[in-house]
Amino acid sequence: MKVRFHLPDFAGHLKFNLVFATMLRYFPGFFREGVEIASIYGTFPPSVWNGGRLQGGVSDRKFVRNVLDTFNEMGIPLRFTFTNPVIEKKHLSDKFCNMVMSLGNNGMNGVIVVSPILEEYIRTTYPKYKITSSTCKRITDPDALSAELERDYHIVVVDYDFNNKFDILEKIENKEKCELLVNACCEPGCKRRTEHYRAIGEEQIVYCNHVRKYPDKPFNYVDYCKNDESSTHDCQCMNRQLFDIKGLSTHITPDDIWNKYVPMGFSQFKIEGRSTNMLNLIETYLYYMVKPELIDEARYTLFYNLKSNGVIIFNEE
Repeated sequence: MKVRFHLPDFAGHLKFNLVFATMLRYFPGFFREGVEIASIYGTFPPSVWNGGRLQGGVSDRKFVRNVLDTFNEMGIPLRFTFTNPVIEKKHLSDKFCNMVMSLGNNGMNGVIVVSPILEEYIRTTYPKYKITSSTCKRITDPDALSAELERDYHIVVVDYDFNNKFDILEKIENKEKCELLVNACCEPGCKRRTEHYRAIGEEQIVYCNHVRKYPDKPFNYVDYCKNDESSTHDCQCMNRQLFDIKGLSTHITPDDIWNKYVPMGFSQFKIEGRSTNMLNLIETYLYYMVKPELIDEARYTLFYNLKSNGVIIFNEE
């Protein structure tokens, strides 16, 4: 049995994910049956192609190379969240994004896509990448989902409004290609989700342009967003923590993963958390991947090793 988890943020949560992956390797007894790290997804900032969550910061070539080498040598692929839905042809020549793609073009890593323009460019220019179809496409029709699964994608991340709709999930023929987002914080059936994805994409472009023009001047996200009705700055769903989402109809519990989804033929599960705080991320990883009776011992072991590796768990400011 393989229960393959796709984890958030190889850049911002770099040390955390390295410590957790090492714990999985050396303390396998803590973990539920079959747990594997299928990939770590995210972006190296500032990536104009990035989508799904606004990602700030700056990375250089050396950092990109080191992160790629570190995870790939552990047998863990990186997947780039190049899911900006408002990409135009002029953005395809972006030097930073192309540098990242060139460094990771080894046949092991993947890229998550939404834009047909960007997808075609990547398929043509960097053919070694495994291509994932993003949940940001908002495919909510079962027939459209079936058609997407028939296309040349390594994985299709299913819209999480399908979560727990077993009458639909049971009829999917290519379950092995499906990736289910288990801990979505978005309101089920949200009418603004597509609009928000577009707003985030536009904000990412503005941010990247700002960094290039004014590298020493901070980007004021709040000022940029306050007059934009489509912005996500007023969406409180993005602040939900693990204990806030357990009552949502889209929530998938760990027991359901092993008792329902895996027996049905699903094996790929995504944990979101690129923009969450460290404590919530820790609790989420433990909740989904560690045996319930060993969570306290695993938490202590994880905290100890995070502190030993200089990871700040509690912000004392």
